Amino acid sequence: MLSPVRSPRGSFLALIGADIGSALGSRVSLVAIPWLVLTLTGSPSDMGLVGAAEMVPYLLTSMLLTPLADRYGLRASSVCCDLVSALVMAAIAGYAGHGFVVLLPLVAVAGALRGVGDRTKHVLLRPAAVAAGYSMIRVTSLYEGLTRLATLLGAPLGGLLIVWFGARGAVWLDAASFLCCAVLVGGVVRVRSAGAAAAAPERYLSALAAGFRFLAADRLLSAMLATVFALNIFANAANVVFVPVWAREVLHSPEALGLTLGAFAAGALAGTLVFGMVGKRLPRYPTFLVGALVSGAPRLLALGVSSSLAVVLAVTVVGGFGVASVNPLLGVAMYERIPDALQARVIGLCTTIAFTGIPIGALLGGWAVSGFGLRTALLGASGACLVVTLAPLLNRRGVPALRPVADQPS
Repeated sequence: MLSPVRSPRGSFLALIGADIGSALGSRVSLVAIPWLVLTLTGSPSDMGLVGAAEMVPYLLTSMLLTPLADRYGLRASSVCCDLVSALVMAAIAGYAGHGFVVLLPLVAVAGALRGVGDRTKHVLLRPAAVAAGYSMIRVTSLYEGLTRLATLLGAPLGGLLIVWFGARGAVWLDAASFLCCAVLVGGVVRVRSAGAAAAAPERYLSALAAGFRFLAADRLLSAMLATVFALNIFANAANVVFVPVWAREVLHSPEALGLTLGAFAAGALAGTLVFGMVGKRLPRYPTFLVGALVSGAPRLLALGVSSSLAVVLAVTVVGGFGVASVNPLLGVAMYERIPDALQARVIGLCTTIAFTGIPIGALLGGWAVSGFGLRTALLGASGACLVVTLAPLLNRRGVPALRPVADQPS
């Protein structure tokens, strides 16, 4: 193990590095493992099954196993999950030749481990940032920007690694990334977190139920989470179904697909940089709602009424810019409103709820286009998204106000 770094800022940077490194490695494996499956079985349906086999356990363990991470310690749980993940990824790379039947459960185990590992690192982020003297709004903005960058770079990097080293070689590198993360968190990260592990251990079901009760009682957090859940539905319907079909049927251009998806990512990265600089001076909840409003319905409407790539790209960039405030503000709300002892389980629950919108969006988008046609589906989706994002702006009764970030403790 590395010698412990006494500097709080060094500990914070190591934690951020481990989290983003793990995210980048996971994005690479999202490309490499399906490609490995395709070379083994030649079946596109098996590729989809592998994706589901990783995502479903990821969501379930994010919600169901976080009470155990509280019990045994967040840092220890993070290190353990990363070490075992490295072994599982190495097994995928080394034993994939035994066939799909062996590969599928290994991928499911990898997803389950990553669900717990990701949540523990997210919860450790707040005490590490506070000890280092960083404002949480800047930390969540930085984290959002780096995560988006990892998402942007992960897929093309995965493709390059497959070309250079083959699919198994790319998976071996992912295994190495998990090992590096375990070394960073175990040897460098030193944070004090007042969590459930410091108190008498709770029974598992009681601990799990406490997270559900807290989220149900917090009207503001529930309202923000419902908005993000809905945005994920519409965003993934656009990314997976609407934009590809629009590029093919309206413009007859595969290049338009890459440009449109890239425009949203570019707008989000630019918005993240700007929001990180000015976010502390903005009123939180209104900024969150305006960002949600700008990021959803206009993009869908532009696709539904325009056949101009320039118009769609311009609106899409603005939408990406708007969404840059949404996840950081939800993150800050979770860090500051959820008690330390409940953070792992409530943040895990929130993540599962928000991410569940992603597969729902793909399914609903496909059904809508098949049943009503592209233009009708887009206009209907833009109207529904507008209603969802306008409703909290028009009716603020019953939802507590959020003060500007500058008025909150760091």
